[in-house]
Amino acid sequence: MSGTSNPERLSTGVDGLDSILHGGLIAGRSYLIRGEPGTGKTILGTQFLKAGVDNGETALFINLEESEADIRQNAASLGIDLAGVEFLDLSPSANVFVEDQSYDILSASDVEKEPFIDAVTEAVSTLDPDRVFVDPITQLRYLTPDEHQFRKQAIGFMQYLTGQGATVMFTSQNTSETPDDDLQFMSDGTIQMESQEMGPTITVPKFRGSDADRGTHTVSITGDGITVFPQMKPLEHSREFKKESVPSGVPEIDELLNGGLERGTVSIISGPTGVGKTTLGTQFIKQAAGRGERSVLYLFEESYSTFRERNESIGVPISQMEDQGSLHIREMEPLNLSPQEFAHQVRTEVEEHGAEIVMIDGINGYQLSVQGGHDTLIRKLHALGRYLKNMGVTVIFVDEHQHVTGEFSATNSGVSYLADNIVFLQHVELNGELQKVIGVLKKRTTKFERTLRQFEITEQGVTVGEPMTDLRGILSGSPEWREPTKQTTDE
Repeated sequence: MSGTSNPERLSTGVDGLDSILHGGLIAGRSYLIRGEPGTGKTILGTQFLKAGVDNGETALFINLEESEADIRQNAASLGIDLAGVEFLDLSPSANVFVEDQSYDILSASDVEKEPFIDAVTEAVSTLDPDRVFVDPITQLRYLTPDEHQFRKQAIGFMQYLTGQGATVMFTSQNTSETPDDDLQFMSDGTIQMESQEMGPTITVPKFRGSDADRGTHTVSITGDGITVFPQMKPLEHSREFKKESVPSGVPEIDELLNGGLERGTVSIISGPTGVGKTTLGTQFIKQAAGRGERSVLYLFEESYSTFRERNESIGVPISQMEDQGSLHIREMEPLNLSPQEFAHQVRTEVEEHGAEIVMIDGINGYQLSVQGGHDTLIRKLHALGRYLKNMGVTVIFVDEHQHVTGEFSATNSGVSYLADNIVFLQHVELNGELQKVIGVLKKRTTKFERTLRQFEITEQGVTVGEPMTDLRGILSGSPEWREPTKQTTDE
């Protein structure tokens, strides 16, 4: 069946990996799982076998290193029940290997006399397995006099198993002393598992007979086993939505924005610390809750308790919004979160829970989860923003710059070109006092008011003044009254 235009697919037991493989492994073929110890190769193999058992298939684990008891115990600690999996325990503790002997896999005339070959052929002929996991095949090196014989026997081993109709996963131990590059040529596909600074990753450099998603994907190993978070492909996601303005509920802000922020756009709220960026973004969420819409807020730089108390003190009913299901808040720990895992969380909120506003506070904290340079940050934010726009979600990114007054900059992260809208807040010295102003720097889809207004956060919430047309030099941090206007005011 593997030669047909639509070959049969088998689940790997990991949904994210199945997605990367466009449906799973092609049945009747062999796949190499590469990686250093501790990267999750054996866990992946056990989930592959468990998926087969759950599907009514026969699954065989040929263990050449760890004992069956240890494997079952380790799997159980991850919540993987291997009760229906058959084992062929050929680990050293099973006394199968005989020192200084060499076995010619499935080609010697006296194969039935060799304990290793006899055990394999008996198990395969008796069980007729649909899935086989061999862990690790590199243990056969100890049964061969040289690399040529090892390669020959490994190829024969795989051909025998697939020839019996099995789909095979096999692992290798790649070291500088015994590289496994040659094993990649004998497999139909290679799944590479690595431990990197950002955490475990998985790639698929080779997959015969089908496309597979390239790039580096994130792996999480928890008490539930392996979870794979594929790289986001925003162009594959879209849905119809009504193009309309999303108001803030503060008339003066909506005047600045010509009605509000548009659905399916990305907005950046920029400004220095303490100026009210998060409060402004939350104002849009509050107004959406009044319309019965759901929002999700990701806090990368502030604790949940501080955020809730601060907003409720100015009349924003955070707890009530949460209770009624119109707001979901996630306090994030960026150093324990990959961009792919975060994107998966966002997709779940949008596709399963109907979030219509997504707010990320803020970009600097999110960049810690990216654990890369500026170019990596731009790519991840672009992909996430593009996906959300395609889904008709109103996106708010909060970006903090370092200058409290003066030296105005649109954003600190250099991501302004990703935004459809840029709203900025700034501290200024006015009449001997430090005050705040709000303005709109950019709107792609509609016109906007090109003036600045005074911005204040009070016990009653956000208040915004009339356009400050009589001042100049506001963005420098030290505005001055225009002379003619000052005389008119004195009158």
